Amino acid sequence: MASLMEDLIDALEKESVEYENLLEMSMRKTRVIVSEDLDELAKITDEEQLIVDRINHIDNIRNEAVNDIANVLNKDVTKLKIADLIEMLASRPQEQQKLAAVSDKLRGIAQQLARVNNQNRELIQSALDMVRFNMNLMHSMKAAPETANYNRGAYNTGDVIGVNRKSFDAKQ
Repeated sequence: MASLMEDLIDALEKESVEYENLLEMSMRKTRVIVSEDLDELAKITDEEQLIVDRINHIDNIRNEAVNDIANVLNKDVTKLKIADLIEMLASRPQEQQKLAAVSDKLRGIAQQLARVNNQNRELIQSALDMVRFNMNLMHSMKAAPETANYNRGAYNTGDVIGVNRKSFDAKQ
């Protein structure tokens, strides 16, 4: 059981390091989004994907450790929480303290990461809104109002004010 707890604590510590790396990348991404450097944004996104892949690998190791602990304790793995494990380790204060510390650290990093990611999402949404606004403005400039000119048959000729729709004039 002791080695299983050590495996779990080790996996959580490794996960904590990777989440700190991911947080650092997200904070770099904020600066890049503000500076509108798309090439650097692509590089950061690729680096983030590598970190996420490492986190997924460590997460699988952590899940295996939790499954093994649940089997030893004869508990349902879906209902077993870190808080429960911390309580069960009351007889081993060193392991209990390590597990509690790494759990708190991960929780704090996750909260910071969520905050930074929400901020980045809002920045990207604002940039997209500005692009849509500019596209609508350009589209509306091309679609100027029609004049009320009629031909002999009393049909609207559809002339547009201020826009020359011909791109090539053969008479010139």
